[in-house]
Amino acid sequence: MKKVIGILTVALLSVTISCKDNKEQEEGTMHNEEMQIEGHEGHDHSEMNNEDGHDHGNSESSEREITQNNTKNSATSAILDAYFEIKNGLVADSDEKAAKGGNALLTAFSKFEMSKLSEEEHKQYMEIQESAKEHAEHIVKSPIDHQREHFEALSIDVTDLITLLGTDKVVYQDFCPMANNNKGANWLSEVKEIKNPYFGSKMLKCGEIKSEITNK
Repeated sequence: MKKVIGILTVALLSVTISCKDNKEQEEGTMHNEEMQIEGHEGHDHSEMNNEDGHDHGNSESSEREITQNNTKNSATSAILDAYFEIKNGLVADSDEKAAKGGNALLTAFSKFEMSKLSEEEHKQYMEIQESAKEHAEHIVKSPIDHQREHFEALSIDVTDLITLLGTDKVVYQDFCPMANNNKGANWLSEVKEIKNPYFGSKMLKCGEIKSEITNK
């Protein structure tokens, strides 16, 4: 049995080594195992729809077909700024800061000017908005673990939004291989430095830049 456990530990370390500082590899791996066990007991993604009646995985948004818009568009700036506020709250392990960002996002959507959108853009925007507002509402009222679950789906919505309408900001799309029960998840960032919102201080540097979104 000790030999089997040793083999499993080595295998897990080989998967996670790129996401942790050398000094914290063993400690971080053990903590992650415990966190995943707790997650399956209390927050299994396959069952969490039963908690609030909504699909946190946001499977519909992940299947949207949107044509890339390379317009330098400032109209999405307030939405992105609020999204980044949520992200930075989660990075800081602060449910209060993330909730404040959630409220800011709801305000940004309420003030968004839709009159300049084409008919097709308006249709797709409304779909994205409906989903994003739902996740923002949960982020406003939820504990941090639940906020992070909704942030994963919200990141898909906001990525789709800037794909649809463009942005005047430089945005980095980052990827954490250990989020979503080791299935991996993306997020958007306004800074080049990796600061992981899915694990915060537990694995702050876990992740990599997947792409840079720069509309000129």
